[in-house]
Amino acid sequence: MSMSERRGGTERLVVIGADAAGMSAASQARRLRGPGELEIVAFERGHFTSFSACGIPYWVSGDVPERDDLIARTPEEHRARGIDLRLRTEVTEIDVAGRRVRARAVDSGAESWTSYDKLVIATGARPIRPDLPGTDAAGVHGVQTLDDGQALLDTLARTRGRRAVVVGAGYIGVEMAEALIKRGYEVTVVNRAKEPMSTLDPDMGRLVHRAMAGLGITMVDDAEVTKVLTGEDGRVRAVATEGAEYPADVVVLGIGVRPETSLAEAAGLPLGAHGGLLTDRAMRVLGHEDIWAGGDCVEVLNLVSGQEQHVPLGTHANKHGQVIGTNVGGGYATFPGVVGTAVSKVCDLEIARTGLREKDARRVGLQFETVVIESTSRAGYYPGASPMTVKMLAERRTGRLLGVQIVGREGAGKRVDVAAVALTAGLTVEQMTALDLGYAPPFSPVWDPVLVAARKAAAKVRAGA
Repeated sequence: MSMSERRGGTERLVVIGADAAGMSAASQARRLRGPGELEIVAFERGHFTSFSACGIPYWVSGDVPERDDLIARTPEEHRARGIDLRLRTEVTEIDVAGRRVRARAVDSGAESWTSYDKLVIATGARPIRPDLPGTDAAGVHGVQTLDDGQALLDTLARTRGRRAVVVGAGYIGVEMAEALIKRGYEVTVVNRAKEPMSTLDPDMGRLVHRAMAGLGITMVDDAEVTKVLTGEDGRVRAVATEGAEYPADVVVLGIGVRPETSLAEAAGLPLGAHGGLLTDRAMRVLGHEDIWAGGDCVEVLNLVSGQEQHVPLGTHANKHGQVIGTNVGGGYATFPGVVGTAVSKVCDLEIARTGLREKDARRVGLQFETVVIESTSRAGYYPGASPMTVKMLAERRTGRLLGVQIVGREGAGKRVDVAAVALTAGLTVEQMTALDLGYAPPFSPVWDPVLVAARKAAAKVRAGA
């Protein structure tokens, strides 16, 4: 006898994690199946649901005034829709054979088992914390959840000093460096790579370095943190590398994140090379008919390289949730994969990329041509025109677009969307040159910068054919 039969025909969906993927799945399943058909229980170890982790740096900077501005849907709103949402409750074990999960109330420590017919794992990702002395000291912060953001703001409010060290110069590190500059801190960024933004090729990362230095940020590249030094009060006082110490009243870890899959691993569920759960196109965990997974805890197919990768972005998490909820609710949906699009900024410098970097293309055995062009965001004679650098990779002989990176001022970042569509459609750079893009002097030169790069890349492909 199935569990649903024991409950008079009502199936139970259990969701682990109540942010983007988990609650999108729960909400979509609820739209398709009412409470009489599907009981939904969601566990969340934190205080918040359906929040924008991507917005935390802008809340810390003051650009977003209130924490609640980052919450898309409150716990009360979810409960009003018939979802049994249990906050401050952490799932500690998944019993796959017994089709149940063990949960522990964070505040009281009380434990209980909850059975499921269908399970959604949306445990997200965890900030990478280097295993070094002092990283657990007071004043050292990761920024993955609203609780993390609040803890950092509390530290900033009670810290007299104005010196901040950011460890790491990826998206999180760059955005947090900007946030702290806006709050009046002296900011040092310690980065193990040769240039910031390792999601770009080094030649494009160099442009980001110059812009950050121009803002007064001290950039320490090609340096490994060896320890975090603390004072007699146990609080952070400096960050040490092999050859130097950098005074710090607050430290932000912007090294990146890893999939939070310890629960899944302990349950014997399949993980990929990057530590994320492996699913099929329907977001069902491989080999498990009634278990789905989505968001930052999964690996996804890169449509350009043909390989799985870990891409922790809210856009994907919400799509995963929609797909899962549709399938759990009796419909049919798939998530085909990604092309690796991302955009960020440091003050007025916009940074965007999609597709493969040079090292990504080499890793999968692709031969390619690269071009770098300088253009402007508007017609050169129109007020406000600003410089823009576009780098483009195209496959040798075929001319298939492989990747685009853009660094520039206003109007630069979202131009990457043209390239993202071209990558998804499998266009060649030759085909791209004929794209009918919008033109008027306030918006673009006669030849849009992306098309200028495509023309140059197409010529290089033809020359090498």
